[in-house]
Amino acid sequence: MAISAAQLCRKHNQVDSSLLEQIFADLVARILKDASSTKHRNDFKIIDSTTIGLCLQKYKWAVFRKTKAGIKVHLRLVFISENDVIPEEAVVTPAKKNDRTQMDALIDEVGATYVFDRGYVDYAAFDRYCDTGVFFVSRLKKNAGIRPIHAFKLPVESKVISDQMVYVGTPQKRMENVVRLVHTTDSEGNLLSIVTNRFDLEADEIGDMYRKRWAIETFFKWMKQHIRIKSFYGTSEQAVMNQVWISLSHFACLYSSNKKQEQRTHC
Repeated sequence: MAISAAQLCRKHNQVDSSLLEQIFADLVARILKDASSTKHRNDFKIIDSTTIGLCLQKYKWAVFRKTKAGIKVHLRLVFISENDVIPEEAVVTPAKKNDRTQMDALIDEVGATYVFDRGYVDYAAFDRYCDTGVFFVSRLKKNAGIRPIHAFKLPVESKVISDQMVYVGTPQKRMENVVRLVHTTDSEGNLLSIVTNRFDLEADEIGDMYRKRWAIETFFKWMKQHIRIKSFYGTSEQAVMNQVWISLSHFACLYSSNKKQEQRTHC
């Protein structure tokens, strides 16, 4: 017997979102446990968010702009092989929430390296990461103040334009810690200004690490195309949050199923 949209709407309003969030977390934990023995070079985490537009008339609690509503899905992705990524952590908020407000929820592991875009640039947070042993690789804003201290020598075959130790910011708003500024280009030849507190890696490794941030953009595109996250059954905040958690859990189940099928094929 078919289930109507009205029945799905009522069910979404009855289910506690925290339960579905925990189901997603448990599925991811299983995948990460199975992948823990895999050796690969992409030992870092990617942070980003995607906005899902909603009709303002139906979703007034998610007002974003004067004529729009929406939610944001903030994700932390990890590589579980050389090319495969999976969302390790997720936070769902109304779209008007600034990306920086979720940094504490997504960036929390000492010794880990987090890669993110310039929307997350926060000098106070960067200083805190430097002081506590959290590593970051981020694109720097175009208008950022830079005071070079030292220029590192680059290998002849390097694709990097420059590699410097710098202070970032202005006298009114700046970082206390010194950081590393790497200038390189993206796949289309556009200039990238990358700031990091990783001084132990080659400059080209820093550039490659940032360029792999596009894995999360690819994931967001796949998610919207394949798990119908744009179509919601229910207009309440709880109904929308529930469907997002179900969609993310759906991805985790699909990934696990595909991996098991690959293993059976190779046996």
